[in-house]
Amino acid sequence: ASSFSPRADTSCAAISRRNVLSSARAAAVSAGAAILLGRAKRANADAAAIQDTLNIDSFLRTGVDVGGPMGVSSQAGKSRPQTGVVLRDGSEVLQDGRSGAVSAEILTGTKANPSAVLVSFASPWKLETGPVFDVETRDGKTGCGAFLAVTKPTEGKGLTDLPSSFFLERLFDPTGRFSFYGPPTDVKVKKSEIVGDRRYIELSFSNLSQSTNAEIPRKALLVATIPSGSDNAVTLVASANASQWKRGAEKQVREVVDSFRAVPAPKTSLKLRAKDRGAPSLDF
Repeated sequence: ASSFSPRADTSCAAISRRNVLSSARAAAVSAGAAILLGRAKRANADAAAIQDTLNIDSFLRTGVDVGGPMGVSSQAGKSRPQTGVVLRDGSEVLQDGRSGAVSAEILTGTKANPSAVLVSFASPWKLETGPVFDVETRDGKTGCGAFLAVTKPTEGKGLTDLPSSFFLERLFDPTGRFSFYGPPTDVKVKKSEIVGDRRYIELSFSNLSQSTNAEIPRKALLVATIPSGSDNAVTLVASANASQWKRGAEKQVREVVDSFRAVPAPKTSLKLRAKDRGAPSLDF
């Protein structure tokens, strides 16, 4: 197993994790959530529901807010994690209520030279809504979940030529999805392999419990592919805490990851433009 050290370690060291947690708690007191019902669920924040607080400790430990879905006010003061995902204007993130199939159309490349990619995967967990989510499904009870991420440009390199750290950078950067309430610790790559045109990386890391200061271990599986015509790798990351992993979540995680597909989107007469979400990405 190899250890992975995220960039910007020096800047992160200047901020104690306890201070980060305290700031997050202060930003997470009030009401509002977004839930959409129906056979196909759209990923937006227009529906209204009530939630009083966000349980920071529970969210760090399991990825679950025991107070309910993470609401609009619970997300107040938090920037959306930088997953690299840019949704295509005119498209919606959808999940079929029966099969759990998730589909989305995203853009890779740059604003000057974009490529449209159609991504899909099957998930037993519900599609999350709200301004801090891109394409993500999560179980509100167990904390198991999966989310989409897009790497920086590969500069023409193939999956076999890129180090594991290249794929993990988006996840564990200070603005990454797994660093939403502070950078995880003890990040280790357990296994990395190429199967056909896909790269699989199995890893483990820990989140800090606010109440006990104990490190809570979590396991994850990443799959990456480089769609034809794209210079970015598109990845799906599924994870569960270590206790859930042993209780059967590993099987679910592997099934979700194996169902992942990312292919060039069918060509249309519509222009390739990024969906306006209030915070443009670096490339778009």
